[in-house]
Amino acid sequence: MNILIIHQYFLEEDEPGGSRFNEFAKIWTDQGHNVTVIAGMVHAFAPHKRHEYRGKFVVKKKQGNTRVIRCYVSSEYNKSFRGRLWGYFSFVISGLYAGLFSLDEKKIDVVISTSPPLFVGIIGFVISKWRRAKWVFEVRDLWPESAIDTGVLKNKVAIKLALWLERGIYRSCDLIVVLTPSFKSSLLASSKAKASKIEEIPNAADLDMIENAKKKVNVNKIREPLGLIDKKVIIYVGAHGVANALDQILDTAKLLDRAKVVFLLIGDGMEKNRLQKRAKDENIQNVVFLESVPKHEVYQYILASDIGTSVLKKVDTFKTVYSNKTFDYMGCEKPILMAIDGASRALIETAKCGLFVDPENPQDYAEKATMLLQHDDLRNEMGRNGFEFVKWNFERKVLAKKYIDLMLNLAGKS
Repeated sequence: MNILIIHQYFLEEDEPGGSRFNEFAKIWTDQGHNVTVIAGMVHAFAPHKRHEYRGKFVVKKKQGNTRVIRCYVSSEYNKSFRGRLWGYFSFVISGLYAGLFSLDEKKIDVVISTSPPLFVGIIGFVISKWRRAKWVFEVRDLWPESAIDTGVLKNKVAIKLALWLERGIYRSCDLIVVLTPSFKSSLLASSKAKASKIEEIPNAADLDMIENAKKKVNVNKIREPLGLIDKKVIIYVGAHGVANALDQILDTAKLLDRAKVVFLLIGDGMEKNRLQKRAKDENIQNVVFLESVPKHEVYQYILASDIGTSVLKKVDTFKTVYSNKTFDYMGCEKPILMAIDGASRALIETAKCGLFVDPENPQDYAEKATMLLQHDDLRNEMGRNGFEFVKWNFERKVLAKKYIDLMLNLAGKS
């Protein structure tokens, strides 16, 4: 089967970030399917354009057995909200060009658009019609709802246009894939899509990669350069944006024993410079910031920590999400402090692998962190529970098979 994926944030082989489709593409090509990805040159985890892409509009390359077409994205992407919007639309233009004029395959069976950003739906719609292919639209975030709730999107005209585009995409695609049960409930409650059109395929942990990391990790080698040898370490891995509300971590750090407990924050985003400046200005010495690192290295940092944490801004939309890194913490057998209500809270409570923290409540965060750090047996038990739960419910290869079976059926090749 010939599969085309429209994914603005598809990672390079050495880039950090969420690697859902990098892993799916590898599994599918290993099974003999042909996979091509139309991807961007710049995104949140790759804020600077690589030398090989400078001055280029479209660049073809290979990542393993996956064909990747890197398309122009404005370098203003990470500088402001307007810059990010232009980054989205510049990818729509370059992605359409790539899909219409740069594909090697004569036949495309299935096109997958994975959002956010929502605008990849435009590319998927046009190419699927042009190539007479089935079109799958994947919802990794309820956008524009999340942008509206967090105050990132305020212009009334822009909101109406975004909601109109969202409804048009849901009506036009052949299948909607959602990452959480709450996403499906939200779409059904708002009458944006029919139940028969929606399938759930959540994020997952790459247990093979984690197992390799366990064999290689040297805890002291990771902790010593950061001054963490005798500390209790709570790790956060992910974006440093408005939606993540990482000020709650800085506020919590001030309430904890600064000589014994350290937050390790790994990632990038528009808020990172401000957060680093705040930590310096307020002398919050028990928060350590690191740049983004490739996935296999991220696992080693998680394995060298005591607790993993997932946090988001306290808005209703985020009650529908699963935090990506939660599955990585579970796969690495780390207990979780979950400062996200709703679906993510239900996940860790069902798995018995962590504690819920009231989002943006530093006092509650500090109390839960202190309690968990004081009980080694409880942390170990929660870590084991999380690993067993993710192994049986969120293993990447199992979910990749479910996805490919859906596409084979959709394309009439089952």
